[in-house]
Amino acid sequence: MPIQKALHAYRHERHNCAQSIFRGFQEAKGISEQTIQLAKALGGGWAPAGRCGALHAALDLASDDEAKERLTRAFVEKAGSETCREIRKHRKLTCEECVRLAAETLADVMGPKN
Repeated sequence: MPIQKALHAYRHERHNCAQSIFRGFQEAKGISEQTIQLAKALGGGWAPAGRCGALHAALDLASDDEAKERLTRAFVEKAGSETCREIRKHRKLTCEECVRLAAETLADVMGPKN
């Protein structure tokens, strides 16, 4: 369900990639509307170190360092990079596909209980 909510937020609520991840996991992680609104500044390559906003938001929600490492490794394997600029440059994934990948990977590392 969080994956579909994230994609809905991206497609229909006009949220950026980071906001979409936060929206998708809002219920499961108790994310405030303020957090989602503040994430507006993280899209379009503006997350720290130029990281993809979807990945950045997913990392923010990952529970521990091991989960963050697994998430990053799985994301980079499919996207080709952590950075928005590189992902866009090589046109390996669209922004929507990055939202899907980050949401699916986060859901996977969170496990079935979340």
